[in-house]
Amino acid sequence: MGSLGSPVLLLLFLASAAVIWYAGIKLSGTTDVLSERLHLGSALGGLILLAIATNLPEIAITATAAVGGQLEVAVGNILGGIAVQTVVLAVLDAVGAGPRAPLTRMAASLVLVLEGVLVIVVLAVVVMGTQLSGDLSFARVTPAPLAVAALWVIGLVLLDRAGKGLPWREGGDAPGAQPEPRGHSKGKKEKAATDQGVSTLRAVLVFTAAAAATLAAGVVIERSGETFFARQGLSGILFGATVLAVATSLPEISTGLTSTKLGDHQLAVSDIFGGNAFLPVLFLLAAVLSGKPVLPAAHDTDVYLTALGIVLTGVYVAGLVFRPHRQYLRMGVDSVAVVVLYGVGVAGLATIGS
Repeated sequence: MGSLGSPVLLLLFLASAAVIWYAGIKLSGTTDVLSERLHLGSALGGLILLAIATNLPEIAITATAAVGGQLEVAVGNILGGIAVQTVVLAVLDAVGAGPRAPLTRMAASLVLVLEGVLVIVVLAVVVMGTQLSGDLSFARVTPAPLAVAALWVIGLVLLDRAGKGLPWREGGDAPGAQPEPRGHSKGKKEKAATDQGVSTLRAVLVFTAAAAATLAAGVVIERSGETFFARQGLSGILFGATVLAVATSLPEISTGLTSTKLGDHQLAVSDIFGGNAFLPVLFLLAAVLSGKPVLPAAHDTDVYLTALGIVLTGVYVAGLVFRPHRQYLRMGVDSVAVVVLYGVGVAGLATIGS
């Protein structure tokens, strides 16, 4: 990539972003169809299959960066991606939820609160892992990535149980929230696919093609973007945490907009929280591929981004509990706070990076 001119690199970066956006739409549709037809359930389908599918760009970037020894890009993209994908909820609040009520008021559910808590717990373990010695390793893996993966699996099991009902009034759903149950948009997508004659085999083929395109585009967008923005004076840490994180969050934006437009606000929030809980699991992949302790080598900026992700997630957890009424610029007060905090956080990150 270094031999290419800047205009070509920028074109490759934008083209890859377009591929990720389009493939993300296809991944979302086929994932929902397959989730319904294979009876995976709304919790498992949303937190495993869609989490992995929409985070394929991050998986590709983490793998290529780890193999190439560029761990700072991989770490920055993972932790910066969590903060950016949390801000995606503000975009969905402003664009997708509509003028009727804020997103968290429509989506309020104890299950979503638990999903947000899982994100916070996983990120807290990431912070703890950055303080451990790199000598604490076995089979090329340090304890923290293993603990993160274990907590993610345990969290999925608990969330699956919670999704089947909680011993609270209305099963943990807030009164006056979305009228239809969480995940109803998946059934609608599956019915539409059936009406159009889309077979399960075709859905699998489209899913596979979209996944392959997303993986390839993820590699190209990382390599072209890093080279191009480095020429513009942007460090690898800032690039991974901001520009690259935004570009690789395009699948979450497309899937979230689809869910909110169909009135499935709970699924839209669940997909974001589910993806954010899954992203730190990629540290295990990075450690295995690179053969180096990833988290003990984290920079101050990486810890800072982790804390920012915790703060932003905490704001939305509070929003799901308090369910704000008022809207400002078509957003709830929690979304406004997240946008402001993210802007301030990125400004602070630039200071640390310098």
